[in-house]
Amino acid sequence: MRKQEFLSKLKLALAGLPKDEVDERLSFYSEMIDDRMEEGFSEEAAVAGVGSMGSIVSQAVSEVPIGKLVKERIKPKKSTSGGKTVLLILGFPLWFSLLIIFFAIIFSLYLALFSLCIAFWGVEVGFCGAAIGGVVIAAAYGFQGFLTQGFAMLSIGSISAGAAIVWIVACKVASKGIMKLGGKLGVAIKRLFIKKEKAE
Repeated sequence: MRKQEFLSKLKLALAGLPKDEVDERLSFYSEMIDDRMEEGFSEEAAVAGVGSMGSIVSQAVSEVPIGKLVKERIKPKKSTSGGKTVLLILGFPLWFSLLIIFFAIIFSLYLALFSLCIAFWGVEVGFCGAAIGGVVIAAAYGFQGFLTQGFAMLSIGSISAGAAIVWIVACKVASKGIMKLGGKLGVAIKRLFIKKEKAE
């Protein structure tokens, strides 16, 4: 793909983002392609080296604040007729309430993901506490001469320590997965506010 074709397709793919963001991305990738061509790459190789269109668009969407997208989406355009402006003003109680509900749902989804992550780590803390408590109680029983009970508590502490070691791996994997899911959810939400219009 040649540079101008790539930039035209990128402009179409980014349509709906605020104009300054689109212009900034186009300028950035144009300079990147030029730099790669100065390094000796062919035009096609320079374009191929900047990455896939999908990853570029996803990165652009993830970096634009959602407030900016919402503002861009709801602000009336200069070409808006008087009737549309009146409808927008009269419909404010309805669309603003729906917008608040939408953000409340999104907030609750993020809160649920965060709570799930905390629950995983809470179980890990419980296993660690049981392991330490089992060893301490086993030592106390041992000093008092209750060897059977001490051995039982030491066994419980050892099992808990093993479970803590295994569970911490699960916690790390779950935390990374939850963070990644949260990021994808954020990008998906932002895409809802991007108008699918042809770039000018």
